[in-house]
Amino acid sequence: MSTVKINTTKAIDLVIQMMGISGKSGEEGRIIDAIKRELRQVGIPESAIYIDSANRRSPIGGEVGNLVVKLPGTKRGPRRLLMAHVDTIPLCVGSRPVHKGAFIHSAVTSTALGGDNRAGTSIVLNTVCEIVRNRLPHPPLTLFWPVQEEIGLIGTRYASLSKLGNPKLCFNWDGGSPNIAVIGATGDYNMEIRVSGVASHAGAHPELGVSAIAIAGLAIARLAKNGWHGSIVKGRHSGTSNIGVISGGDATNVVTSKLLLQAEARSHDPKFRKRIVDEFHKAFVYGVKNVLSEDGKTGAVNFKAELKYESFELTVDEPCVKTALAAVEAAGMQSETRICNGGLDANSLTAHGLPTVTLGCGQRNVHTVDETLHVQSYLQACRVALALATAAI
Repeated sequence: MSTVKINTTKAIDLVIQMMGISGKSGEEGRIIDAIKRELRQVGIPESAIYIDSANRRSPIGGEVGNLVVKLPGTKRGPRRLLMAHVDTIPLCVGSRPVHKGAFIHSAVTSTALGGDNRAGTSIVLNTVCEIVRNRLPHPPLTLFWPVQEEIGLIGTRYASLSKLGNPKLCFNWDGGSPNIAVIGATGDYNMEIRVSGVASHAGAHPELGVSAIAIAGLAIARLAKNGWHGSIVKGRHSGTSNIGVISGGDATNVVTSKLLLQAEARSHDPKFRKRIVDEFHKAFVYGVKNVLSEDGKTGAVNFKAELKYESFELTVDEPCVKTALAAVEAAGMQSETRICNGGLDANSLTAHGLPTVTLGCGQRNVHTVDETLHVQSYLQACRVALALATAAI
């Protein structure tokens, strides 16, 4: 059993405070300011605090970049990085965290709690505060709070790597149980599909129009019929896809001539993921060819696909994985590993040459109004983080 001690009252108060601060992707200014205030209050010098310019490279811009704190070691050892993204999904805006029994939930029933990922944010912040307040010996440390994770790992994709200090062991906190180490995650393509048709009066001359909606409808029906939408299994290959946004049209009496669709394709297998994207493209070309006006006009499709992040899988022999699992076991939990079908900041850091393992914080039902934070799991994650930061493991 680990001998690492934390101030549980301060840790719980901190996560409640952090979850109560709005900060969806691109609007993280308030939460970054709150973290900086806590750092200054425990005596972290301003010279150790750095905000990078990741938001300037982001497609949505954003209020602020990633927050990085670098501390020299008080004992020898390779630099360790602890990280957790600070942004939440829009559903969390307006959350009012309440601690009741074994869980924290939002008192506002129309919002998610924001445990994803303010629990991780608080774990990293609580760890550095415990170290500084109690003057705990530690190796060189980098504390890293990225922005814009929820919209495609933007913060870590455009992070200033030179400011991270070349860490040798990297640990990320995000969703799930504190005993589970996520050692791999899927890759994701984003698709932007613009369908053009021909406008006409839907009552007087619908036959002269080419409906962009009809084109998309045929394409989507073809994808669903042939097993390329939703959960996808083709022999030994598997993946997922989803059309999440469709926008277009102004009135029911006009044949719709413009439609925008946004979709994604995921798979751990890069070649199969590209196959899913190709099937989407072929389906929309099929839709264009099969919707014609009476005078032979057709529509068109402009199809763009961009890799948001690549998949990765670490071995259990990777130093960061071995160290994380040892810390979990030392905290009295049975360690497990898993591969996940979501994207993590670990995808980006690993792609940057910094292998990163992800541990859970006790969040449940994330991205829903039923989200809760299991307090004891969160506290266990705080203990694991402190053990890793102080190289007690």
